[in-house]
Amino acid sequence: MQKRLEELSSWLKEQETDVAFLNSTENVFYLTGFHTDPHERLMGLFVFQDAEPLFVVPGMEVGQVKDSGWPYEVLGYADHENPWELIKASIDQRSVSNANLIAFEEEVLTYSRSKALQALFQKAKVRPIEEKLNEMRVVKDEDEIAIIRRAAEFADYGVKVGVEALQEGITEMEVLAKIEYELKKKGIREMSFSTMVLFGEKSGHPHGNPGDRKLQKGDFVLFDLGVVLDGYTSDITRTVVYKEVSDEQKEIYTTVLSAQLASLEASKPGNRIGDLDQIARDTITNAGYGDLFPHRIGHGLGINVHEFPSMSHLNNDLLKVGMTYTIEPGIYDPNVGGVRIEDDVLITENGHETLTKYPKELQIIG
Repeated sequence: MQKRLEELSSWLKEQETDVAFLNSTENVFYLTGFHTDPHERLMGLFVFQDAEPLFVVPGMEVGQVKDSGWPYEVLGYADHENPWELIKASIDQRSVSNANLIAFEEEVLTYSRSKALQALFQKAKVRPIEEKLNEMRVVKDEDEIAIIRRAAEFADYGVKVGVEALQEGITEMEVLAKIEYELKKKGIREMSFSTMVLFGEKSGHPHGNPGDRKLQKGDFVLFDLGVVLDGYTSDITRTVVYKEVSDEQKEIYTTVLSAQLASLEASKPGNRIGDLDQIARDTITNAGYGDLFPHRIGHGLGINVHEFPSMSHLNNDLLKVGMTYTIEPGIYDPNVGGVRIEDDVLITENGHETLTKYPKELQIIG
């Protein structure tokens, strides 16, 4: 935490920016070690070039912030108080109210809060800070990697539970409930996103909604799930077939698996991110299914389940040691169903490590 704050303060000096204001749950957690959802209430972190940072939270959170190890000022406020008035008094004590340039998360800050922020620093111009924060967060340290690795293990377990729950006539929601119940028994309080369990033709929708569709012989079954563990996420997709498989299903599955393995093979430090997408896309296109692969190959993974970088064929950035992301090609035929195979990947000195381990060979269940 301290190193991250020092890096951001140094960047402010280099960029001749007087103060940074952060109020996204994810970036506040990254820089403070404290994770909570304040709902509609203001939670924000002020970082300065030389002065100590200021952490503003609802009054009911102050004790937890201190317990988390935050060593600097915590400014709590009651629901009947205007936090910006209290912030102004604290800012004035730091002699930084004459700031000329402030940085904030332009994709997060609401219009009303941006007005309140600019009222604090009336002479200041503004600039976005996302690029710097993405640069910092994209390479994970050893502690972050250890948590993501454990989160991936829980994702593997979730798929295992789902596969073992399959029986003819069971519904998507019943399988979903079993997965999340068993994970909660393991101590998982929150999923990375809404768990997907899709049967048959419904698996042909990349972001389908589970419901009361009952499992039948010959159905593709697509699981897409992940967990939140100590503030970090995982994300896995596996597709199996129930009881019997057609030649067309085999061909679709084999094509997706070949695309995924080829993209993983290219996951090495120094390689262009966009090439990972293009390699998988070419494999699927050459097999005749190009029009049925409508999304990018993957996304960054960390505090957010979808974070920087976007693993699109247009991305010219290079892979770096410590980056974590997903590789998840898919083919989606609304008449046959869909296949997606997704793993969480860590770039290492010698190549990559696949953090999700659940088997990927075609499984016929039942």
